[in-house]
Amino acid sequence: MKNVLVISHMYPSPFNSVLGIFVHKQVQKLISEGCKVKVVCPVPYVPAFLGIIKKYKSYIDIPSTTVLDGVEVFYPRYIEFPRGIFLQYSGFFMYLGIKKTVSKLYKNFKFNVIHAHTAIPVGFSSMLLDKKYKVPFVVTIHGQDFQYTIKKNNRCRKNVFKVLKGANKIITVSNKLRNVITQGYLLDKTVVINNGINPEEYIIDEQIELQGEYVMISVSALIKTKGIDLNIKALSKLVKKYPTIKYYIIGDGEESKNLKKLVETLNLNKNVIFLGKLPHSEVIKYMSSKCDVFSLPSWQEGFGIVYIEAMNSGIPVIGIKGQGIEDVIKDRKNGFLAKPHDVDDLANIIDYILSHKSEARKVGLNGENTVLSEFTWLRNAQKTIDIYDEIMR
Repeated sequence: MKNVLVISHMYPSPFNSVLGIFVHKQVQKLISEGCKVKVVCPVPYVPAFLGIIKKYKSYIDIPSTTVLDGVEVFYPRYIEFPRGIFLQYSGFFMYLGIKKTVSKLYKNFKFNVIHAHTAIPVGFSSMLLDKKYKVPFVVTIHGQDFQYTIKKNNRCRKNVFKVLKGANKIITVSNKLRNVITQGYLLDKTVVINNGINPEEYIIDEQIELQGEYVMISVSALIKTKGIDLNIKALSKLVKKYPTIKYYIIGDGEESKNLKKLVETLNLNKNVIFLGKLPHSEVIKYMSSKCDVFSLPSWQEGFGIVYIEAMNSGIPVIGIKGQGIEDVIKDRKNGFLAKPHDVDDLANIIDYILSHKSEARKVGLNGENTVLSEFTWLRNAQKTIDIYDEIMR
């Protein structure tokens, strides 16, 4: 019997239903495939007097334990410093915060595998736990470890690779992330298991009536690295040829004001619609409606589930060369890949999709078939269980 202790500081709670939803989806499938799983989700400790601030109150209100969709989740507190201060020591602080909870849990749940999501801080704390419980542990790298943490300072980098060295198995969610690892002895125990979706969750009984003869859509946090400004600039090159085109931007973030200003500067107010952050169920409705193209020219993407969500709806999808989505998209066969930071290339691809609707529709259908055959949480769970079996032997 595989008793799996999943440790992730990214996990849904009663006060944030989307944080780490991808970890929750994997856990649900692991359980349906026969694993017994308990989840420990460490939460930053917040003093009670800070409860008057909405952001901090949401941490305080998270219960010590709950059951989400049949999954038992524990939320121990640990010391975390703001703005990534002392990030190099965060794994040790997390260990101090969770060790008592894990000890109590172990009395009734003799876990024989630890699965950590991220190397720092979670993998480091799991590595320390592993010394006590002497069970194999696997670490999944989602992107932040390699795209941010190892660049923070030398100690952070050393601690990331200390975790990778200590793990029995390393999972990366894309080949892009695996390629960061150059040491042969680490590559030998590294496997790529892409994230996925549950196709049954994308069956809807209503669509949203979208304006425009041509419709483009993107879904993301509105931050610089997502490249939404590149979409807007590409649109400005195409609007004379496609004056009725509408570009729906779903999401919110720190770049929102700058993007709206850019739209105004380029006189695209009639063509660009900012929808803000929407519930996932609403996002699915937009993706399932009359969309001609999904474009997210993000240049710092470990994998990007939103791409395969769009592909699952049969929309021709544009990603960026050299990013994690290359594991999924084969250019011009089941999607499109643009050059990074290249507005002209992006505009040319969008133009091709809009002017060759029949061919683009075939590419979209190929993308849908790709997702259904290989990029589901069921396939992800099956591959992950194979890893558990290997390290338990």
